[in-house]
Amino acid sequence: MTTGLLISAIRSGAGKTTVTLGLLAALARRGVRLCSAKAGPDYIDPAFHSAATGAPCVNLDSWTMPQPLLQSLMARAVKSTDLIAVEGVMGLFDGVPDAAGRNGSSASIAAQFRLPVLLVLDVTAQSQSAAAVVRGFATHDPNIRIAGVVLNRVGSERHRRLITDAIAAVGIPVVGAIPRDATLALPERHLGLVQAAEHDDLVTRISALADIAEKHLDLDAILGLATEMEVPLLRENAPALPPPGQRIALAADAAFSFIYPHLIDGWRDAGAEIVRFSPLANETPPEDCDSCWLPGGYPELHAGALAAAGTFHDGLARFARTRPVHGECGGYMVLGEGLEDASGHRHTMTGLLSHTTSFHKRKLHLGYREARLLVDSAIGTAGTIIRGHEFHYASLIDMGCDDALLALTNADGQPLPERGGRRGHVTGTFFHAIAQIF
Repeated sequence: MTTGLLISAIRSGAGKTTVTLGLLAALARRGVRLCSAKAGPDYIDPAFHSAATGAPCVNLDSWTMPQPLLQSLMARAVKSTDLIAVEGVMGLFDGVPDAAGRNGSSASIAAQFRLPVLLVLDVTAQSQSAAAVVRGFATHDPNIRIAGVVLNRVGSERHRRLITDAIAAVGIPVVGAIPRDATLALPERHLGLVQAAEHDDLVTRISALADIAEKHLDLDAILGLATEMEVPLLRENAPALPPPGQRIALAADAAFSFIYPHLIDGWRDAGAEIVRFSPLANETPPEDCDSCWLPGGYPELHAGALAAAGTFHDGLARFARTRPVHGECGGYMVLGEGLEDASGHRHTMTGLLSHTTSFHKRKLHLGYREARLLVDSAIGTAGTIIRGHEFHYASLIDMGCDDALLALTNADGQPLPERGGRRGHVTGTFFHAIAQIF
């Protein structure tokens, strides 16, 4: 029997990721067979989950993913596990307007899979008022059950007691209280946490979070909150995106690391082979591949090294003469003529597309996107509808003169100016593709 639980909070920044990681690591120490998932289009948190559990982490998103894909991903995740823990995104009910319940919120995932919710509550600068917050969340949506509460950033034993006694009247158990401690926070940068692979002391950090969880969380009570999963039998589905080739050259290093596991798994299930190479190491896409994919990441942090990687530039240009090359977000930036770093210094990029981007002139671009492909390309045929998201601070400072790749709208259906680019076999866009909508 596999049980499940969703860990959420009332807002972003409440500490749900550190609580989730500590809980996962502590349960893994006990020998619980774990898997985890992350609600929403997040690339970074899942790598920390995997470090804590030793198992792959999957993304689950109700707005971008069709129902059969969501069900298939969940069925695959829970196979041969005792517990699946899903970390929410933002606040529990935060999402986009959608009458069908596909609003991208953590609550929509909890409702679809009937997952009880463990609510992480940052109690900084409040005491008994926390009970009113819990009561409000518990009664807001009859399809959502708040099963337990973890208090985070508790100031003292008296602080904990005041809050716990107040919440007792709501009838929801407090199953943990973590003290205020700045050392528990994981380092961040402009797109979220510093990536798991960049921490030399990641094992030590995860172990420390497990220690905290063992000391301040009632692990037995939390396990008791999880309920039996009702997931349909695993069935074969079309991949979220069709594989762009039989052998796919995938850029993979510190500059190119944002690729969803469900895309890779779907391509492999469809018979494709993934061959990784490193532009930062001045490597070229292997000649025996028939397509090349440059995912997002942090090219702005490595712009000098990428500009100096002449072998990579030449090899990618040679590859693109006869085969598809696609870049999304960071990969799109590298396909352009130039990239301005944070200091305003311009670095020459591959020039396979004609646009120029800048991280110096920072502007947040964030939100769900729906794309209609205008031409056949590596991500689908003309007319295909694909859902995904944007999350970047770079901006186009020169649109270039390439043909448009797609027509883009936000989650409200409002058209957006970004249209990507296509020149010959090369395509790119800031838009991160998650799944075709059939």
